[in-house]
Order: sequence, then structure tokens, then C-alpha cells
Amino acid sequence: MSKFGYIANCIRKMNFKGLFDTVDEVHKISGKNRVGLFFDIVWCGLRYGAGYKDYRLTEWWTLNGKQRKTYVTRTINNSIVKKCNDPAYYHIINNKIDFNNYFSEFMGRKWIYLKEASVDDFKEFLDGLEYIIAKPVDESCGRGVEKIKVSDREPEELYNYLTETNRFLCEDYIVQHPVISEIYPNSVNTLRIVTIAGDDHVPHVLYAFIRIGNGGRVVDNINAGGMAAPIDLDTGIINNVAFDKDCNYYDKHPETGNPIVGVQIPLWDEAKELVLRAARKIPQLGYVGWDVAVTSNGPVFVEANQHPGHDILQMPAHTPDKIGMLPKFREYIDI
Repeated sequence: MSKFGYIANCIRKMNFKGLFDTVDEVHKISGKNRVGLFFDIVWCGLRYGAGYKDYRLTEWWTLNGKQRKTYVTRTINNSIVKKCNDPAYYHIINNKIDFNNYFSEFMGRKWIYLKEASVDDFKEFLDGLEYIIAKPVDESCGRGVEKIKVSDREPEELYNYLTETNRFLCEDYIVQHPVISEIYPNSVNTLRIVTIAGDDHVPHVLYAFIRIGNGGRVVDNINAGGMAAPIDLDTGIINNVAFDKDCNYYDKHPETGNPIVGVQIPLWDEAKELVLRAARKIPQLGYVGWDVAVTSNGPVFVEANQHPGHDILQMPAHTPDKIGMLPKFREYIDI
């Protein structure tokens, strides 16, 4: 699909209520005229491929044309995915069972697929485990994920519950590194490390951030109430504030009160090497967001995404110079 075809398709599927709600919200924040904002949002969609969510999250009403050209928008991100990734290999990333099988050497824990397992197989899997994580295989953004204490139910009862609720993938619960747990202990706070294979076909770490849970939830996904903060690629230090989907910023965790900014990610070099090894294993997918949990024994995979989010490191607090991520991408690919 061409750039203009993609934009036309987005317009056809657009949530116009969301668009007008964004106009109202930005008007209240900026004081700018609603009509002017409406036409500016439409212009940004046509000229730069920016959706109204791009406009709101990255505060495009504060940017001039030269600055806007440096941002990775929804349309540009779609173009990068199309350029770098072969859809024939998407199932390895999108299908949780295929992912666990293909990258089994990087998982670092037991797991079982209940559609292919008996109650006796499940009993054997549970032996010695205190907690498990149960997941639907066809959901994303942390939906349906449940942390379960094994001793709370008999194995047969638990097996029936999980199969009846379509939670067919069960994994040993990851015990994260104490440094990561101190920020927020209720979820496994994963590192999203994005790799891109340059025009030389060599994978590079493009950017990284830590996702952190909130509100007592057991998942760290931003779309499930979590937050994210950028990580310096050289040092592994969280070098700026975290933000959530409501555009709130945090230098300390709102629930634990513990620092976020300045925390050194343990085993950072090992985490980078892990994703680069994985990226080299599947060169057909050149642009991937890898979700990595850091344990005391080393980094392990949780899952991955063949369509990494594009706005995550272009938030206003992270771009004081109002320069987006596109120049960084262009260090590796022609886009």
C-alpha cells in the first residue's frame, strides 16, 4: 500500500469522535482556536502522516514544519515496518507459542501449552512452582494475563479454569532482579529494546525503554495502566522521566515512591547482546521490539512485537529540542 493509500485507509477508518475530542482537549491545554486546530490536525495527517493521537501525545501544536519533519509518525512507522519486515515471518513474533518455540534458548523458564497438554502433563509442569503466569494466546497489551498462586487450587481445577477461559499458555513466573523490583514489585517490569537491521543487514539497537506497572496490576503495558521511561543505550541508566497514556510524568513511582530516573538497569550489556543474537537469528524481521525481563541470573525474553510503537520516545519531556526519532532511523536505513 502506498503512503497516500495508507492515509486514505486511515481516514476511512478514522474515529471522528476521537478526532473532535482531541481538538477539544488540545484547545483546553493550548488555548488555540478549535477550528484552527482541526485544520492543523488534518494538515498534519495529509502532509506528515500524523494521526490525531500523534498530534496530542507529542504536542504537534508546539512544533514548526521543520521540526515536524523529524518525527516518526504512524504512517512513517508503517513504512519502516513494510520496508524491514517480511509478513511471511510475522507468525514467529505474533504467535506466542511459535515465539516460545523459536526462541526457546532465550526464555530461561518452563512453559506449557494446554491445548497440547493433558492434566498429568500440567501437574508435572506445576511441580516445584509457586506462581505461574497464564496468558491467552490471541491477545495483546497484557489483556487476560493472570498471575496465579499454584497452591490456591488443585491442579485439575486450575487446568479446567485455564482451558475454559482460553488461557492456554502457562509459564513459570519470572522473578525479576531486585533493582527492577524495587521500582514496582507487582509486575515484571520489562525492557522494550528495539533493533533495526540497517541497509548493511546488520542488526543494531535503535532505542530502549523500561515499562513499569502501576495501580496494583500484574502487567506493565502502557495500554493497561503502566508507564515507560527511556534508557541510555551506552550506560543502561534510566535517563528521563516515565510517562503514562494520560501524559502524566513521573520521576518517582507514584505507588512505591521509589526513584525511576537514575536507576541503573542491571546486566544491561547482556540484555543488549540477547536481543542482537535473537535479531541475527531471524533476519527476515529487521525491525522488532523485544520485551526482556532482567533476572538475577540474566536477561530472558517475555515476547516481541514486529510493529514497535513509534511515539514512545518522542514525548515532549524526552524531546526538549523538539527533534523526533526520524534522524536516528536514518542513521541505519533509507526512509
